[in-house]
Amino acid sequence: MAYIITDDCISCGACEAECKNEAIKEGESIYQIDAAKCTECIGWFDKPKCVEVRPVVEEITPG
Repeated sequence: MAYIITDDCISCGACEAECKNEAIKEGESIYQIDAAKCTECIGWFDKPKCVEVRPVVEEITPG
């Protein structure tokens, strides 16, 4: 299941650079995760990198 970026996103871009699958792109007002590309970093890392680097705790949540 892909993660989602909530309206709490401050559009800092930290998560986009960390995504190995290039699933995160800048939207009109917040960043968005392409569910078809998001693998939750399974096989890459122990935890999703976007979740680790987010500056706002409630910003990225499981979909």
